[in-house]
Amino acid sequence: MTAISLFTSGGLGDLAIRAAGFDILVSNEQLEDRHAVFKFNFPKTHAITGDIWEVVDQVQRDACERLNGVDLKLFYATPPCQGMSKNGQGKLLNAIRAGRKPPHDDRNRLIVPTMDLACRLRPEIVLLENVPQMADTPIVDDDGSMVQIVDFIRTQLGSEYVGRAEVVEFADYGVPQCRQRLITVFSRNPNLIDWFTDCGTFMPPPTHTRDGQNGTARWVTVRDTIEGLPCLDARSSETAVSNVPFHRVPLLDSMKHWWVKNTPQEHSAFDNQCVSCGFQGNQTHSAGRDRHGINRASRETPLYCQKCGSMLPRPSVDRGGKRDLMRGYTSAYKRMSFDKPASALTRNLSYACSDNKLHPEQNRVLSLCEAFRIHTLDQYDYEWQRSDNKRVSDKTIREVIGESIPPAGLQVIVDHLVGIYRGEISQTAMVGPLFASQV
Repeated sequence: MTAISLFTSGGLGDLAIRAAGFDILVSNEQLEDRHAVFKFNFPKTHAITGDIWEVVDQVQRDACERLNGVDLKLFYATPPCQGMSKNGQGKLLNAIRAGRKPPHDDRNRLIVPTMDLACRLRPEIVLLENVPQMADTPIVDDDGSMVQIVDFIRTQLGSEYVGRAEVVEFADYGVPQCRQRLITVFSRNPNLIDWFTDCGTFMPPPTHTRDGQNGTARWVTVRDTIEGLPCLDARSSETAVSNVPFHRVPLLDSMKHWWVKNTPQEHSAFDNQCVSCGFQGNQTHSAGRDRHGINRASRETPLYCQKCGSMLPRPSVDRGGKRDLMRGYTSAYKRMSFDKPASALTRNLSYACSDNKLHPEQNRVLSLCEAFRIHTLDQYDYEWQRSDNKRVSDKTIREVIGESIPPAGLQVIVDHLVGIYRGEISQTAMVGPLFASQV
């Protein structure tokens, strides 16, 4: 069971590939700080660091040399999503209107050398992972024509392959995090072709649902995952650390700590009410799309109590001696729920202003230790060390997590593909209310 991995980053998705029984022969990642972490954890893989446009021939040569005439089983790639994600699209629209960017993000064209390499190696299974927006993202192909990325993938692979792209909610596979990803699978393997022809999907049925109905388990919650760790508080250096590895949080200044302290579970600090007179009827925060389609936060949200005039514990900034409400969305400075999966972990998971990343009860953001659990890394043998013995910064850790897929969820999918490939999963056994609903 051989595989290659492109856009590998620190190799978190590759943990699932390896656990499913694959030998990852070659990996490619452009950034050395990420790839050095991968190389420490996957020492037997031949790691090629560099821009895929420049090293595609080298990846092909090294893969063919290691395959030694045997067919490649799995081609796994996770092209960067900044040009496709919701956050990336907002920034891109602003840059286009300001004349700083062309209408189409070149990062989206990384699928071109990716599929070129896939066509050269002819793997039995092609597995791509990206944000759901990839399904609607166009690129300029080599002929100068505009084409949707998924259509480009299908055309490049040709009629020998069957498959599709599907949006998957990883909480449905036991991940304590609501993280939707576009999983694209194409295959030329006869068993997989027969399966897809009959079922119309390569995705396994959900193992978990919100309420645990129809024979599934209940979604795994934040409480299930992180409760029991030592309490932390971001008010001081003494209260913000523990003796548990990576269970530490950045400090909050006194003003930010005041905002967070007064924020109820599942609410944003932008909606905090008056702590002076107790009035609970102050206008709450909102957001909406402007005439250009860009999501913008309201600028009418009050910072001072509409009853007594006292400053509300809402995010604000000093502008020449006068405090104004800080610009931010309704999900900023927001506490997550203890009894639901976490929202998707991003590269900014250690910032209080990030999307829904405040601890449900304690006055702080998530620790890296908690992020590891929510991302299912605690289920795998993985070390935050580099092959060159340099220190792995917290920034690199956040970036690797934010750019990656939770490995336990991906492993459910890959195990399913392997079961079909080997003829170990019966189609009749899989047909039921859950599976039929996906077809």
